[in-house]
Amino acid sequence: MSFENQLALVTGASRGIGAATAIALAAKGAHVILTARNAKDLEAVEETIHQAGGHATIAPLDLTDGDSIGRLAQAISERWEALDIMVLNAAMLGTLTPVPAIDGKEFNNVLTLNLIAQQALIAAFDPMMRKSEDARLLAITSSVGRSPRAFWGAYGASKAALETLVISYGEEMRNLGKLRTAIINPGRTRTDMRARAYPGEDPQSVKSPEVVANRMVEFLASDFETGENFDIS
Repeated sequence: MSFENQLALVTGASRGIGAATAIALAAKGAHVILTARNAKDLEAVEETIHQAGGHATIAPLDLTDGDSIGRLAQAISERWEALDIMVLNAAMLGTLTPVPAIDGKEFNNVLTLNLIAQQALIAAFDPMMRKSEDARLLAITSSVGRSPRAFWGAYGASKAALETLVISYGEEMRNLGKLRTAIINPGRTRTDMRARAYPGEDPQSVKSPEVVANRMVEFLASDFETGENFDIS
């Protein structure tokens, strides 16, 4: 399993699953573009990759700013011809609350990052992914996107829509080139987002982001079919 001479883009790469996935991809030879809002945290992940002999480039940006996504794509395309791997990991939880009590402004923020920014990323990097000999796009979802749960309506709705968007894109690309898309449900994982959702839970009772990252890297190296939903239990 090697990703030598391949370019990967990981969003939300400053911590948690995103950081672990970026480190795992770099360990297998990929040059990884790290994006997130916090430049300091991105630098720490980049340093970890470099210390291990890997290659990475940080690109601090706010994904809710559509113009910044376009500028990022332009900058990357000027240096590299093709994008081989894109991992759509960045997301926000929002407030867990009954549907009638959802704050409209916050709901808009959740949808902007969890859905609209993801479409903007796909649109901006579509030309580079089409140039890859084996482009793969993974989107991180949640079980609440498929099995609605009380108080999780806003976040669950954003993930359900994201799944539809990514699978639709994969179907559109099915006969146009070597570009595959899949949905990854990491399950119960030790992240800051889960800690906010389940403040009384023992963090050691759930798997680490590194476990998820390693399984995702294995999945990326497999001959998965476009449209697959992969659960990491």
